[in-house]
Amino acid sequence: MTQTVSINNNQRLQLEPLSTPERLLLGPGPSNAHPAVLQAMNTPPLGHLDPAFLAVMDEIQSLLRYVWQTENPLTIAVSGTGTAAMEATIANVVEPGDVVLVGVIGYFGNRLADMAGRYGADVRTITKPWGQVFSLDELRTAVQTHRPTILALVHAETSTGACQPLEGVGELCREFGCLLLIDTVTSLGGVPIFLDEWGVDLAYSCSQKGLGCPPGASPFTMSSRAVEKLQQRQTKVANWYLDMTLLNKYWGSERVYHHTAPINMYYALREALRLIAEEGVENSWRRHQENVEYLWQSLEDIGLSLHVQREYRLPTLTTVRIPEGVDGKAIARQLLLEHNIEIGGGLGELAGQVWRVGLMGFNSRKENVDRLIEALQQVLPK
Repeated sequence: MTQTVSINNNQRLQLEPLSTPERLLLGPGPSNAHPAVLQAMNTPPLGHLDPAFLAVMDEIQSLLRYVWQTENPLTIAVSGTGTAAMEATIANVVEPGDVVLVGVIGYFGNRLADMAGRYGADVRTITKPWGQVFSLDELRTAVQTHRPTILALVHAETSTGACQPLEGVGELCREFGCLLLIDTVTSLGGVPIFLDEWGVDLAYSCSQKGLGCPPGASPFTMSSRAVEKLQQRQTKVANWYLDMTLLNKYWGSERVYHHTAPINMYYALREALRLIAEEGVENSWRRHQENVEYLWQSLEDIGLSLHVQREYRLPTLTTVRIPEGVDGKAIARQLLLEHNIEIGGGLGELAGQVWRVGLMGFNSRKENVDRLIEALQQVLPK
């Protein structure tokens, strides 16, 4: 006997093929991807254990080491956005009771502290007003006081546009026997980074900012000191998906299945990294600095002021003070709907006080600055 099933069609949509507006993404991320990166994403997928695809993974690892300036063997792309790579750093080296000292200079320092607490860490924090950074003396005092297992700092604070100096911090951590973990989400590819020279033990990033790639494949690296901490754990890594003892068997020589990799995202990341290598990472850093200085001057020329002290500003993301009496959200919406330009608003303590303007990766070009300034002149009150 055949049973008749009644189909619920309430959510059945009759749609045209996907079409989206062409936006210039000058917010805190994502940024627009290079056309060659988008083309790479359209390459037919291979199997995630196909030798040709495994070769792509090897290329990604080498190129990530180059852009980060490290020789860490355990350097991979996490299958997920930057937040997944962020959690991977915490999940793999934090055990219950470990003292984790987090330097909070904005929104993402708070996120690191929250994550560490969820993995059972004894979390301690030091703070600075949003837009400021820690001096080496301040970090030394904090490390002496708290004696952490891990010191976690945000190199490029996306919420404020401030760049935390790291020279001397690695030596400090070795003096006191702790690991140094840094967030390079808004710095990788656009800001000078020397992981090995600086003595960084754990770092993570994303694909959609300075690398000029869509989000979804996120750089992660561990030094030999961090790997030793992982190997000496008394408990299993609490997050199975992000457990580097398992993931390293897929990315390493064993090639053991762990999960189905986002094949086409890895194609895109490989192409984005290839473009940086072709340009030369030092030239990418220089391009970002030159173009952001042009942005800063152009913003000041139309009467806007910047939030972060010049010597600590990021070349990838600029926080612009919203003028007194101006509705920041309304201006951002007008830019989006009338000029197809996206900029970001403030987070946390800076909500309603600043706009966040990203000039990252493929988007770090003077013509994009000119387009933004022209649009701002049209939408800002006279």
